[in-house]
Amino acid sequence: MTRPTSAIKFAIPLLIFTLLLPLSTLAQGIKGKITNKEGEALPFASIYIRNTGDGVPANQNGDYEIRLKSGYYDVVAQYLGYATQVGTIEVKDNWATLDFQLEEQTYALQEVTVKTGQEDPALTIMRKAISKAKFHRLQVQEYSMMVYLKGTGKLTNAPFFLKKEIEKDGFKLNEAYTSESVSKIHFQQPNKVEETVISIRTSGDNNQTSPAPYIATSFYNAKINEAVSPLAPSAFAYYKFKYEGSFVENGVMINKIRVTPRSRGERVFEGHIYIIENLWAIHSLDLKTSLLGFQIEVQQIYQPVAENVWMPSTHTYTFGGKFFGFAGEFKYLASTRDYDITLNPDLIVETTIIDEKIDEVPKDIKLDKSLSTMEQMAQSDKLTRKDFRKMINEYEKEALKEREEEDVVSERTYKVDSLATKRSLSYWDSIRPVKLTDEEVRGYTRDDSLAVIEAAKESKVDSVARKARRKFQPLDIVTGGGYNFGKGRRLAFRNNLTKFSFNTVEGYKVGLGAYYRISSSEKMADSVSQHTRSLTISPEFRYGFASKQAYGTLDIRRAITKEEMGLTFGAAGGSYIYQFNADNPIQEQVNALYSILLRQNYMKLYEQDFAKAYLYHRVNDKLTYRSTFSYANRRELFNNSDFSLYNRPERVYTPNRPENVEATDANFENSQALIFEGSLEWRPGMKYYIRNGRKRPIYESAPLVNLKYSKAFGGLLNTPNAANFDMVEANLEHFFNFGVSGKLNFNLTAGAFFNNSQVYFMDFKHFGGNRTIFANMGVADNFRFLDYYQYSTQSQYVSAIVHYQFRKFLLTQLPMLRFSGVRENIFFNYLKTAESPHYWEVGYSLDNLFRIFRLEMGAGFENSAYQRSGVRVGIASFINISMGD
Repeated sequence: MTRPTSAIKFAIPLLIFTLLLPLSTLAQGIKGKITNKEGEALPFASIYIRNTGDGVPANQNGDYEIRLKSGYYDVVAQYLGYATQVGTIEVKDNWATLDFQLEEQTYALQEVTVKTGQEDPALTIMRKAISKAKFHRLQVQEYSMMVYLKGTGKLTNAPFFLKKEIEKDGFKLNEAYTSESVSKIHFQQPNKVEETVISIRTSGDNNQTSPAPYIATSFYNAKINEAVSPLAPSAFAYYKFKYEGSFVENGVMINKIRVTPRSRGERVFEGHIYIIENLWAIHSLDLKTSLLGFQIEVQQIYQPVAENVWMPSTHTYTFGGKFFGFAGEFKYLASTRDYDITLNPDLIVETTIIDEKIDEVPKDIKLDKSLSTMEQMAQSDKLTRKDFRKMINEYEKEALKEREEEDVVSERTYKVDSLATKRSLSYWDSIRPVKLTDEEVRGYTRDDSLAVIEAAKESKVDSVARKARRKFQPLDIVTGGGYNFGKGRRLAFRNNLTKFSFNTVEGYKVGLGAYYRISSSEKMADSVSQHTRSLTISPEFRYGFASKQAYGTLDIRRAITKEEMGLTFGAAGGSYIYQFNADNPIQEQVNALYSILLRQNYMKLYEQDFAKAYLYHRVNDKLTYRSTFSYANRRELFNNSDFSLYNRPERVYTPNRPENVEATDANFENSQALIFEGSLEWRPGMKYYIRNGRKRPIYESAPLVNLKYSKAFGGLLNTPNAANFDMVEANLEHFFNFGVSGKLNFNLTAGAFFNNSQVYFMDFKHFGGNRTIFANMGVADNFRFLDYYQYSTQSQYVSAIVHYQFRKFLLTQLPMLRFSGVRENIFFNYLKTAESPHYWEVGYSLDNLFRIFRLEMGAGFENSAYQRSGVRVGIASFINISMGD
């Protein structure tokens, strides 16, 4: 049985930005409560022990406890917006109580003589902080720490018609579900993280959510999960900064800066950031942003871990929002301790930053370009902010060049201790740095009880039965299902429900697909990579009730993968029915819907008897080539069914022969073809990430270049109806991100038949048209209003599909819409062949409507003449759906 916490646990990895905790087994220490003057609890306030350099956060009720040995301790209580307090207390052989009542922070304003054009002091503070951001990110060469992460969530509302079903599954509204983990994290520049999970506890199923992927998510980076940091080099283009005063804490002056987006909405922060004077490092921050309409609040408190080095000790994240009638609140607390750091020896010198915009720059303060970057850094005790930033950028570039694998952007290692999920309650009580609230305790008690009941229900017989092989169910033939026979042997039915449809050639049709696979896999010498081999036999069958014609194919495929290399080869043959456009521009069920309800038959089909051999070779993740050699006997098909629920006389089905500006009757005659097709896919400059020693490609990091060549050997067949042509094509697909301002996707194609002696319609170059209301998945994959076959060609052609997504355009000028996650887009598509007019489309769309839909509106034109317009409805562009097996 699936436990009810799965929905909440699914949300955890979307929202955590950083990390987490400690250990101790003492039964004594300090505990207390942190409140304001009115006695109101200060949730997640920070407690720091000066004597040990250690600390813990309070819980959401302001309660804290920390285990300590006997002795005297100076205890520091901190909360954003409140003055820090220090208390001294002695710990004996029991718990000592120390409560804090914090007062709101009093800020001293700089005495600035008001003059015309006088700039806000925040501007120079932030300019200096931005110039030193990369320095602070690089100044620690490596570190390790213990991390505690706690996520507590509750579902506060659900659609009324689902509330009873949710309660039946054991899930209750407004009750807390909690997940805790303790990990040891080791970080090494530039982006290598090793995590060992020591313990995990959840109110519900065991949760192995890892905080490690967020260890490098620092506000010293230019972006935090695609949101622009207030310390990004381009921050002034996105934010306005206002000085709200300063205060002195432990001899350090802290500046409070209000951060206000120039344009509120997603991917920008709003709130306060506190900057340490002269050091220009983060002291703390309290910021909020939104993601896809969900509100996210982030708070961080930093502590000194070495001289002039401050790192986060407490992180709190709050996430809330609504989705299709569901509403929830989620709070995440991360506490770090036991820092062990190694400073970067190249970044020891503290440089005084001079803001050349307001400060007079001494003539002898400048970079000596005759020196190396290392020598410059060693002698740079004073620099302008621009020169300092330029020097650090050069240092980072040189450091990256020295890496063994320049194309690896991150490396993660994740291990789980064998006892991580088996720790006792006494263990958790001994190491937990944050006292559980009564609500969280009740949640654990509730789910522990449910776990005992479920364990009692599951007998040994039940366990054995659950592990048994799946048995055949008749419904599997339609819905799909697989059966394992051991030793890598598997028989499976595909989802054949999608093969039931209607078209005017076959009438109602059914289909059946299945496969039998024998596979083996073994680890290679590096203990990470797999050497896999498989043999797959795939038959497929379809039958049309109006045409009374059956078709079938058989595909026998051998596949071998070894590290980055992949090799697939095989043979296929049979008699089958296909769309003229092999990319299947209209989906079967969509065509059936339009035919049955509206008497419109967009799908155009032909049949062929064929045999082919193929070879696909992935040389590495950047380079793949494919080749196919086939023989086919192709035949024209005609409509055999006139069925439709739409019976108005003015509308009739169109013939199965597509209308086209170039094609003649000869292009649809029965024909034979002996064809070679070859293609090359190349992703230049692609980046990688490494997970547990395995190198994985980041496909979206590089453009996709496609080169194709097709040749029909008409002379070899010695028949008058033999295809004879040569065709070449080049295609480029990629995108550009312009910060948070927008994203440009494009798909450019050019090609030509430089020999078109005998080209049949199925061999024409076809373009991705669409005449239905349903939009395609990819925003830069297809035309929106183009007829499926009107401009298919046997000559030269060029096409461009361009899509630009705005963060702020027309309707999104309204902050309410930007915060809802709605995006506005424009698109422009163009097609020209030797025989066609200049066809172009222009349109506008709203994306992420209700966080799931995309609505497009636009029009198509021939030269300057309007042709058609319409509305298209699709899935939001950020959602990717795979239809593979």
